[in-house]
Amino acid sequence: MRRRTVLAAALSAGAALTLSACGSGAGTEAGSGAEPVVSVEATAGAEKAATILDQPFAKPELVLTDTHGEKFDLREETGGKLTLLYFGYTHCPDACPLTVSNLALAYKDLPKADQDKLRFVFVTTDPERDTPEELGKWLRSAGNPDFIGLSGDYKTVEAAARSVGVGMAPPVKSKDGKVTATHGKTVLAFSPKDDTAHVIYSGQEATAEDYAKDLPKLIKGQLP
Repeated sequence: MRRRTVLAAALSAGAALTLSACGSGAGTEAGSGAEPVVSVEATAGAEKAATILDQPFAKPELVLTDTHGEKFDLREETGGKLTLLYFGYTHCPDACPLTVSNLALAYKDLPKADQDKLRFVFVTTDPERDTPEELGKWLRSAGNPDFIGLSGDYKTVEAAARSVGVGMAPPVKSKDGKVTATHGKTVLAFSPKDDTAHVIYSGQEATAEDYAKDLPKLIKGQLP
């Protein structure tokens, strides 16, 4: 589905579906007084999974730690390449593994030359549990060894997420020990031409087939 979007200053009732809780316990609330900046759909079609932004997002200035324990500068390391950016966490029971799996399937079918022009970056919203080592193991299992995992200070990650319209809240542990986290499920596609995100996908709606169809165009800096 191809959509045109506008930005809202804060989370509203009409945009509630942009954020949802996911964790080890269904029904557990993730409390947070934050009002994240989110993307709100203005109009919707029924043909493409991609959402075309009226106002592209700049790639965040973000320096975190990768799965090898090395510092990773997002802008510097991914400049000039199609960059797919997703904020999530490894203990997520549904949206995150589904999104990573779908992208891995689409990535695997690309020619090697196109794979070299693409970077998928997964930034954890649960850095306390998602150490670089654990994040690396999970990405290799759920996705692809080429996928990049980043971990670091929660506030730094939150600020970066909000700068690209993705809301998140700290993981919350219930009395029975179950953990629930709230995060937006948006995959942002930053063009190799200008390093800005003109296109976003819903991690729960976009399929492997959608990505497989769109990635060759996105790699060339084209809109899907």
